[in-house]
Amino acid sequence: MSGILGILPGVRIVRTPVARVLGVLSGLLLVLPAAGCGLIDTGPSAKDVAKAFLSSFAAGNHAAAAQRTDSPEAARRLLTQTHESLSPKSVTAKVTDVTEGEGRNPTTIGSAVSWNFGKGRVWSYTTTMELTRNGEGWAVHWAPSVLHPDLAAQQTLEFQEHEPNPAPILGRDGARLMGPEKLVRVTVVPKAVGPDRAGVAASLAEGLSPVAPSITRQGIMKGLADTPDDQAYHVVTLRRPDYERVKPEIYELPGVRFPTRTELITAERDYASQVLPAVAEQLQDRIDGTSGWSVVTRNAAGRQVQTLHNTPPKPAKSVSTTLSDRVQKAAESAVDPLPKAAAIVAMQPSTGELLAVAQNAPADRNGAVSLTGRYPPGSTFKIVTALAALESGRVDMHTPVECPATTVVNGREIPNAHHFDLGTVPLRTAFAKSCNTTFARLAADLPPGALTTAARQLGLGADFVIPGITTITGEVPRAQQPVQRASNGFGQGTVLASPFGMTMVTASVAHGGMPTPKLVRNSRTEITRSAPEPPSQASIDQLRTMMREVVKTGTATELAQAGPVAGKTGTAQYGDGTRAHGWFVGYRGDMAFAVLLTDAGTSEKAVAVARNFLGKT
Repeated sequence: MSGILGILPGVRIVRTPVARVLGVLSGLLLVLPAAGCGLIDTGPSAKDVAKAFLSSFAAGNHAAAAQRTDSPEAARRLLTQTHESLSPKSVTAKVTDVTEGEGRNPTTIGSAVSWNFGKGRVWSYTTTMELTRNGEGWAVHWAPSVLHPDLAAQQTLEFQEHEPNPAPILGRDGARLMGPEKLVRVTVVPKAVGPDRAGVAASLAEGLSPVAPSITRQGIMKGLADTPDDQAYHVVTLRRPDYERVKPEIYELPGVRFPTRTELITAERDYASQVLPAVAEQLQDRIDGTSGWSVVTRNAAGRQVQTLHNTPPKPAKSVSTTLSDRVQKAAESAVDPLPKAAAIVAMQPSTGELLAVAQNAPADRNGAVSLTGRYPPGSTFKIVTALAALESGRVDMHTPVECPATTVVNGREIPNAHHFDLGTVPLRTAFAKSCNTTFARLAADLPPGALTTAARQLGLGADFVIPGITTITGEVPRAQQPVQRASNGFGQGTVLASPFGMTMVTASVAHGGMPTPKLVRNSRTEITRSAPEPPSQASIDQLRTMMREVVKTGTATELAQAGPVAGKTGTAQYGDGTRAHGWFVGYRGDMAFAVLLTDAGTSEKAVAVARNFLGKT
């Protein structure tokens, strides 16, 4: 081997086969890189593990995410608890940066996390995690800060929603008709009551009786029976003064709870009871505003530690109605003392804006009778019959007409009230004195659809979709038979009207055509069944004169001192004909109104209520 290997003294040369030498060298080449430079891949990288962890976490697969950590059980518990507490619509999480540690130092991974709670509510932030090696490769070193940098040990995250106070509801003059106030809900949790349910129910009903006399032991027992044991049965909602009044009697009862909530209420109990609650319900989206929300941390004791995100609530703008506080109060003071169901509706003819909708407690028990009740209108319907006759061209207000004590139409006898007989008088006088016989004859001689058309010209039978309330004006069907038209002619046949409908009638006369009713400002009323062409001006002028004559010389002279009032009285029999409702409908200036007293016997009481109402407006 001269020239290649020098021979060292004392070294013995053993000749080895070439194949064996190459095998040994090859083994050295395979072993050395693994022990030295780390060029061979031994598993997923730290970044890959972090991405897998974040992907499983975002997908809600908490068990899989936890297996990527060095403390799987602790990670799974906190991840699951957090997801349940926050209840997101979705979660996204991704790696943003990687800082590799040198030697045995951990690798630090930055991540961006977004929680989507729906309705545009997104909470985004960045955090970091450390990845360390274990016997199986890289793992996330578990700590609560992996979820959020400010989340410490023994803490949890919580999502909170913050409802704004509902917007107030205002009247036409800016007066606050409804405003937000904290109310106390009296509730009972069945499983917390104990064995003596009947005793607790009896004590609760007795304790509530001074402020809620309609609550009974039987009602509470039924409510508890129908409510799951771990849920709360809502007994009643109380204003704060009422709650404080009965608190000593009910506060210590087992299972009874008193959560509070903010709701819109009127300053005076039962004020505009059939209007304002309906406005608040129908326009809830406009009133509620935009909820706020926050994410907070809580410690092991449940105490809030830190607010991590906060979006404050945004209250809505106030809702303005057309109601007049002055007119509404006048109407309520006129009907509230009455022992039987009564209602007043008032409207501004020039605009169709409702000024008042009032009814008393007996009426409230039957629903919104002021707006949707259907009653025979009695002689107030003679306004419609008079219009139909005037529009026919057969008569005017000066035309002599007969007003006998009774008349017969196709075999049916129709009497005047108390059988009065005026003989032959001008139509205006027959209207003012309310001659049934005259108007029965006029109606019988009209075409079958004449009363229907005239009624719709004055808004009776028209259909409206009025934002804030539901209304029914009434119905005036076509009458083929003369005897049916005769009965309808003085409001005792098949015609029906609500106080709202008769207000539309008088407002249409005052305005010269049907106005479009409205309750909420900046809203539009839809007319689903419109009126025909408005009446002629000549007919309207004569109707106004005839209605004024009712107050000056007719059946409502009691109102002669109430200003330039024009109107019509009505005694409307119902049932077997032995009982009657009392009506007065009319207008004064730019205010039209209708007064209904159910089961009043005559119209005289309705006229007296109208006088009381007008005296305060």
